Order: sequence, then C-alpha cells, then structure tokens
Amino acid sequence: MTAEPHSRINLLDYLFRLYDIDRLDNRDEAFIAWTIDLLEKTLWRYFQPVVAGIERIPAGAALYVGNHSGALLTPDSFLFGVAAYRAHGVSAIPYGLGHEWGIRLPLIHQFVMPIGAIRAGHENALRIFAAGHKALVYPGGDLDSMRPYRDRNRVVFGGRRGYIRLALRGGVPIVPLVSCGSHETLLILDDGRWLARALGIDRLFRTKVWPITLSLPWGLTIGPPPPHFPLPTRIYVEVLEPICFERRGEEAAADEEYVAACDRQVHGAMSEALQALAARRASGSDLRGLG
Repeated sequence: MTAEPHSRINLLDYLFRLYDIDRLDNRDEAFIAWTIDLLEKTLWRYFQPVVAGIERIPAGAALYVGNHSGALLTPDSFLFGVAAYRAHGVSAIPYGLGHEWGIRLPLIHQFVMPIGAIRAGHENALRIFAAGHKALVYPGGDLDSMRPYRDRNRVVFGGRRGYIRLALRGGVPIVPLVSCGSHETLLILDDGRWLARALGIDRLFRTKVWPITLSLPWGLTIGPPPPHFPLPTRIYVEVLEPICFERRGEEAAADEEYVAACDRQVHGAMSEALQALAARRASGSDLRGLG
C-alpha cells in the first residue's frame, strides 16, 4: 500500500506552537506525511536501512516494544515509521510515549508532538488503545539508549516490566521491534551509572545514567549528548510476530509471577532476534527469509 500524496504545509505554522503533551488530537496527518517524505530523502538514503517483517503489523490497537539506541538520536524509530507508513498508512504509525522533559525541549517539541508524541504514562496509553491506535514504548529507556558500546547488541530493559502490565491492562498484543546498528552512530564509552549516583542526578532528573560519550561534532561529552551528527552505519530493523498473552486485565497485570514470565518471553524473543540481526549485519547479508 502506498500512502496518499501529502498536502503542502507551512512550517512556520508549526515553529512556535506549544502543545498539551497529554492530548491525542495533536497528531497531524499532513505533518506526518510531510515528515515521511523528508525522512525518506534524508535518513533513509543516509543509513540505507534493511527492514523486515513489516507485514506482521496487526490491524487495530497494539503496543510496539523496541530496543532503544543512539542516545537522544534514535534513527531506527524514524526508519521504522517510514517503512510502516509506506506499507500500511498512518494507522501503523504509533503514538510515542515520551519522557516529559524530552518532548518539552524547544524545536523537538514542535517536531515530535504533531507526529504523535505524548507524555509517557499508563493512562495516556490506555486512551490510545481505547481509540484503536498503536503506541510505542522503549522499556529500557535511558539504560538502553545510553548503554556502553560494548553492549550495543544487547537488549537492556533493566528489570523494567511496566510495559507488560500496560499491555495486559489494555488487552493488546505486543509487537516487538528489534533494531541493530543505530547504537553505532556515536561511541558511548561508559553509561556513567556511578556518576549519576555520585552527583545525585538519578534523584534530580530521574535518570540512572550520565554517560561519557564521543560524538560528532561534540567530541568527548559527559552527560546525555546533544543531538549529534550520526556516524554512517547501516541499520537493520525487524518487526517480530505479535505476542498475545493468554491472560489480560487488571488481575493479570497484578500477578507478579505472570508479569515476569511474559517479560521473559518478550525480552528473550527480542534478544535472540537482535543477535541474529547483528550476525547478518556483520556479514553484510540482507534479511531475506526473516520478513
């Protein structure tokens, strides 16, 4: 399926807008279409991504669960959005559950809100599901997106299982998104957990990491690096088979053993897929046979 051509937009109309970060109706289909065209001409050409399994995206409400890479720059998220939009239209584009301080940053705010960013929280996600839409979460958050380079081919959730409770409460399937390569757009020498604790940053900013990184054009930085110029790297993305749980609802979400078992199922499937993607990427092969 090819999406309809986008209508023209005036970027000045969006430049100074301030959005309510809890509203669903911020999403602007004309802006999404314009953004998809822009991303195809820039990020897609730059990274030459390989995307598989796009046909596995189910209709209706679902929770995309991804591994998080590239610090504050997450090109795999946008590359997946391009492929999903071109295959299924705007219905496959998820609302992104984002950290409040991140989606309030000037310019980033004006860009991500009309695409579908919304403040992270179960109540907002449940409203998304109730409206028949999809949401995207990265359970590992700061731990995953700023993990050291040596762990670039690991899925780091840090024991966080709120995403499972969310899917169970909403009664929606989980659609795992696994990407490989985007954590090589910069070099994270250390995630700086010790530094975050020593400086009290874990309490002040609700982040457990304060990474030490090398990136362009900033060089050596301490703390979350500003949006950087990505090093050229090929990115592989795979949409895995949706995972539907036998139980659902508040009772299932309150059962710690069941939540832990569901988390092991999802985390295990994603970890296995990431290792396979890393091996294929290292050999320079494509994803035929996976999609």
